[in-house]
Amino acid sequence: MGFFFGYLSATSTDDDPEELRRHQHYGRLDFVQIRNTILTRLDHEEKARKKEAREGHKASKDAQNLRGLRAKLHAKKRHNEKIQMRKQIKAHEERNVKTNDEKEPSEPMPAYLLDRNNPSNAKAISSQIKNKRAEKAARFQVPLPKVKGISEEEMFKVISTGKKTHQKSWKRMITKPTFVGPNFTRRDPKHERFIRPMGLRYKHAHVCHPELNVTVKLPILGVKKNPQNPLYTNLGVLTKGTVLEVNVSDMGLTTASGKVVWGRYAQVTNSPENDGCVNAVLLV
Repeated sequence: MGFFFGYLSATSTDDDPEELRRHQHYGRLDFVQIRNTILTRLDHEEKARKKEAREGHKASKDAQNLRGLRAKLHAKKRHNEKIQMRKQIKAHEERNVKTNDEKEPSEPMPAYLLDRNNPSNAKAISSQIKNKRAEKAARFQVPLPKVKGISEEEMFKVISTGKKTHQKSWKRMITKPTFVGPNFTRRDPKHERFIRPMGLRYKHAHVCHPELNVTVKLPILGVKKNPQNPLYTNLGVLTKGTVLEVNVSDMGLTTASGKVVWGRYAQVTNSPENDGCVNAVLLV
């Protein structure tokens, strides 16, 4: 009977004295009663949560490895699931859209108010927040919204020199141009995970102003965003589509209050590893 002490009833025993008494006398119940009344493991909720969390990984693995008829059935199933998901998202967005109230007013309105619309919110999400988000997205539009992905095999070269490194092969050398700050110091070889060669380090970029139609060689202040991978952003890798922060004080740009602009963002528009230089367009 000790096997069944790892289980609890689906109902709470704290609020029901009769249920508590029944659980305290497992020995008086026969096997059929125990099987019918004790249904849930102690860790049932935890196991269900973990199983649900693994479903995404399982679906991804099946999509990559299934072949033949099973692959077709799996693709059809996932296609239907995505259709339902898009329908739910669309219904949710339509529910939060502002609609015009076309009901007749209960009180007479002045003539100068008759041609005005009376918007009403369907839900808590207001169109003002949506408009602000749209304006912010438009403000930070980039010349290259999409770039081709780069694999890790192309980005990194495995370094297998040395006794320990040869056994583990944990050291990598970056094969793409990079940017490091002026105060950068390499770590000792024992702890250096990524090697950034001196010949592939860049300090300046040829930045083009889209409105002034001038190109200026400006110093790079930092790498703001690499669209390939957050790791590449931290390493300062310069690839096509990377957003840089450049020093634009030489261009003489000023704000509305008359202050000189120091740093601006620019996006790399060429492939520095092929051209030998960094060309970028200023984001204005």
